Amino acid sequence: MCNKTFIKFKISKIHFSRLCFLAILLFNLTIKAQKVYIVPYENQADIKVFVEQYANNADLKVYKVEYSNQAGNNDGKWFFTEYENQAEKKIFFTNYANQADIKIFYVEYSNQAEWNDASKKKFFE
Repeated sequence: MCNKTFIKFKISKIHFSRLCFLAILLFNLTIKAQKVYIVPYENQADIKVFVEQYANNADLKVYKVEYSNQAGNNDGKWFFTEYENQAEKKIFFTNYANQADIKIFYVEYSNQAEWNDASKKKFFE
């Protein structure tokens, strides 16, 4: 009897470990990129970005955070990395709006960061 209980406990412990591993793996896959690196050439970029002069013309209102741990979860809080390998997405700033995948507008306060066009969120997934 005691032996069966031990076996059930051991099996459930193994399943729990696998479940935790799977949960961590899925969590990491669903994180949306907000750590960005600016590349010098368009062909190196994951996303082409244009900076708008007016918030209502932008797809995304972006707030620049000071530290990487403040970067958002696809909500417009961006941290600009110093090195390419620290970034989750590489961006290139275009000179014209029609060349860009998304148009952004920089906001002054973090609570102003948000998507105006949620259909463009896919670029940061």
